[in-house]
Amino acid sequence: VDEERRAAFEEAGRHFETDCYLTLTWMPPADRTARIEQLFIEDPADVPAAFWSEHLAYFETETSRARDMMADLMPEARFLSDNETLTYLHACISTARQAVRAPSVPMCLDALLVDTSLTGGLSPRLGDETLKVLTINGFPATGEPGLLSDLDQLGFGYRWVTRFLPLDKPDAEKTLNTYIRNWFAKRRSLTSYLREILTNEPATLVNTDADNQAADADEALQALGAGHVAFGYSTTAIVVRHADASIAEDQIRAVERVIRGRGFTCVSESVNAIEAWLGTLPGEAYANVRQPLLNTINLAHMAPLSSLWAGPEHNAHLSGPPLLMARSASSTPFRLVTHQGDVGHMMVVGPTGAGKSVLLSLLALQFRRYPDAQVFIFDKGASARCATLALGGIWYELGLDGDLAFQPLRDVDSDAGLAVAQAWVLGLIEQEGVTVTPEVKQAVWTALQSLGAAPVAQRTLTGLAALIQMPELRQSLEPYTLAGPYGALLDADED
Repeated sequence: VDEERRAAFEEAGRHFETDCYLTLTWMPPADRTARIEQLFIEDPADVPAAFWSEHLAYFETETSRARDMMADLMPEARFLSDNETLTYLHACISTARQAVRAPSVPMCLDALLVDTSLTGGLSPRLGDETLKVLTINGFPATGEPGLLSDLDQLGFGYRWVTRFLPLDKPDAEKTLNTYIRNWFAKRRSLTSYLREILTNEPATLVNTDADNQAADADEALQALGAGHVAFGYSTTAIVVRHADASIAEDQIRAVERVIRGRGFTCVSESVNAIEAWLGTLPGEAYANVRQPLLNTINLAHMAPLSSLWAGPEHNAHLSGPPLLMARSASSTPFRLVTHQGDVGHMMVVGPTGAGKSVLLSLLALQFRRYPDAQVFIFDKGASARCATLALGGIWYELGLDGDLAFQPLRDVDSDAGLAVAQAWVLGLIEQEGVTVTPEVKQAVWTALQSLGAAPVAQRTLTGLAALIQMPELRQSLEPYTLAGPYGALLDADED
C-alpha cells in the first residue's frame, strides 16, 4: 500500500511548501538626534552608555509588541532563532539549500552568508542560475482578501516579496493633500480659467475624471484622519530562478499570466533587474521603491494569508512522523496529524460512497508505522475486513448467529477484574431501567466476589444471576443470559 501511494504521489510531479516570513526593519535615528535628546535629561544616570544598545532594546520591545498583536489571529507565528534567521537570509542570496549555524565567534553577515556570485546585465544570474524578476506596477480598481492566492497553484518555486514602507500620519496627510491639489487643479484647463475671467461667466465644462480622483483622494484622507487605515509605499516583486534560461522565462510568464489575470499591471524587469532583485532582500529599504500610495487594507488583500498549510512536520505526542502524507488540490503536500496535544480524537463525516470507510482503513494501516502500535476496529458492514486480513490481523464476526461468544466475567478473581466487572454489570442493570442504589451495588459486589471463587468455566452471567438474591436484579440480567436474546453472545463459559 505504501509503495503504491508513494508512486501515485511522485507521479503528480514536484510538490512545494510555502514558508511565510515577516521581516521588520527600523532605521534608528542619527547619533546627533540622540545627543540632542540627552540635553533634556536631568539625571546623568539615565543617559544610555551607548546609543546602539538603547536602539536595540527599543527595536526588540516594538517587535515583541507586533508579535503580541498577531498572537490571537496567527498563534503559530513565532520569532526565528539565530540559526533559522541565518538560514533564511542565506536562502535569499544563494542557490545552495543548506542550514546555516550561528558562529560561536561573532562575524559580519557578508563574510558568513555570501557563497554565490551575482552577475549583472539585462539577464542577471545568481551563480549558475538565471534570475527573473517581475514587479507589480498597477493595481485593480477593487480588492478582496487572497487577491493573489492563485500563485499557490503554480508548480515551481518562487520568492514573492511585498515590501511596505509605512508613512507617519503627518507625512501621509501631506502626500494625500498634494494628490488632492494636483487632481483639483486638473479639473479645468488654463484656457478655461482665462475665458472665465474675460467673460465673467463660470465655466460649464469640467474634467469629471480629475474631479472623481480628487474626491477619491479626499475620501482616503478622511479614512486616514479617522484612524481606519494607514498609508505607505508598497513594492511587490516575484523572483524565479533556474539553471535553464528558457525554463526561467516560461516560469516568469506563468507568474505574469496569473498576476495580469487578477487585474494587476506588471513588468518583467530587464535593465532594472538587479535593482528589483536587491529590493526583495530583507532589510533593503532603498532599492526599487515604487511610488503608488497604498493603504493597509489593500496591503492585507495582497498578503499571502490564504496559503495552504502543509501540516506539522512530526507528531509531538507520539514522537514520530506524521500519520500520513497526502496530496492537495494544489502543488502543496499535506502532512496529516490527528493529535492535538495528547488527544487524538477525530470524526469523519460525509455522504454515502464518498470514501469514509476507505479513509478510516488507511488511517488504521498508517498507524502501524509507530513502534508497538495496536489497532482495534469496531466495524459495521465489514468495511475494514480486507485491510485487517491484509496486515495479518484477526477478524471476528460478531452476531447472534455466529460461533463467536464472550465470557466478560472471566477475571473476577482479581481486584482489577472485579472492579471492571462491577462497573459493566451495573451499566447493564441501569440500561434495563433499574435505579442503581447503594443496596444494588452491594448486592452485585457480593455476588461477584462469590463468583470469583468459582471455577473459571462457571464465571458466567447465568452464574451471577443465580448468586444475586434480589429478584429485580435477576430479571434485569436475564436478557443477557442464555435465557435471553443476547446470551449466545455474552454468556459463554470461555472467550
